[in-house]
Order: sequence, then structure tokens, then C-alpha cells
Amino acid sequence: MTERGVLLWIHGGGWRGRSDEDGAALAAYGLRVHAATYRFVDEARWPAQLDDVRAAARSARAAAGGLPLLVGGDSAGATLALHLALRGVDRPGDVAGALAYWAPVDPLAADWRRLRRHDDPWAGLLGHPPAPGDPATVDSTVATHLGSGVPVLLVHGRDDVAVPVGQSIDLTGRLLAAGHPVHTWITHGGHALDLGRPDLRAVTAAFLDTVLPTR
Repeated sequence: MTERGVLLWIHGGGWRGRSDEDGAALAAYGLRVHAATYRFVDEARWPAQLDDVRAAARSARAAAGGLPLLVGGDSAGATLALHLALRGVDRPGDVAGALAYWAPVDPLAADWRRLRRHDDPWAGLLGHPPAPGDPATVDSTVATHLGSGVPVLLVHGRDDVAVPVGQSIDLTGRLLAAGHPVHTWITHGGHALDLGRPDLRAVTAAFLDTVLPTR
């Protein structure tokens, strides 16, 4: 298969561990998958994790041989992927697209605070509970960084009990209002869906066909 792009995959795990998903299934679309690592919250607070994935993206880009660079991830890794894509590796707009699967994006959203009030990974990431007007909370909120026009894929299970589906629904509207091309797929199932499931394969392929050279 002809390689169409390079994908930096950022794993999930609540910023405090590593999920099982490694993004390897996405190689079937002609992507060369590179895995990113980053410091967990017991080692460093935000924005150290963004610094780490930016460094990983620079390495992946240097080895890409001119192929477009995309970033993707699941859950907490998808949050980092969105930040990296929307804010850029070195400048806004220098990433070809973002693939974000079941991403938490807003620590102050009512649905998030209801669901995770007793176990909020964002509190670990920031080193304190998120709060309105708090600079770290504002900076870690994905919608604070819109406007570069980078295309985004959002996929979420409607029965997700770890990350409310409203996180992706709300971000879709904000991205569209800011001029970003968006593919959003809200589907059956919960958290950590199989990336090889037929409907996820189809929406991922459709998104990639809009942002990468044809095969």
C-alpha cells in the first residue's frame, strides 16, 4: 500500500496511565503510525504533556520524508492530539488533520462535572480542580484554541460512561463556527470502541480522503 501520511498516535489513560489502544489499526489507511509518549501526572503537570507530544511530533515529521503529518489519539490522548493539531507543532496550521476518538475537551462542562465529580482526571493534570477563570483550566480547554482551520475528526459512543458524548457534540459546533472542517460520528457503544469496527473504519476513511492525497 502506498503511504499517504504519517500519524502520530497519542495513547489515552487519563493522563495517569496507558490505554491498550495503540492506533495500529489506522495503518490500513496508508498511514505510517508513530507512537508518542508523555509524562504522566505523577511526573509533571500541564502543559508538560503538550510539550512532550510536540517533541514527538517534530521527530515524526523529521522522519516523514515529506509526507503529511496527522495527529490522533483516544480519550485523554485525543485531547492532547486536538491541542497539538489546533495549536500546531511549531505554529498553527502545520498539521494536516486531527483524529480524536472519545476525547474529553472541556473540564468545566456540566455533563463532565456531573459524571466525573468524584474522580476528575483534569484535577490531576492541572494539579488542582479546574475552575472558571483559572489560567491553567482555560489553557487546557480545547475550544480556547480554535481558528487555525485544521480539519478534525471526532468519534464518540453515545453510551460512553467515562467521557460524556456531549463533549464531542459541543466541540463540533464550536469547530464549525470557527471555520474548521469537521467530520463527527456519534455512534452506538461506550468508551474505547474498536477502531476496526466497520462504521468507525468508514468514517475514518472518509475523513482521510478529504485531507490526504488519493491512494
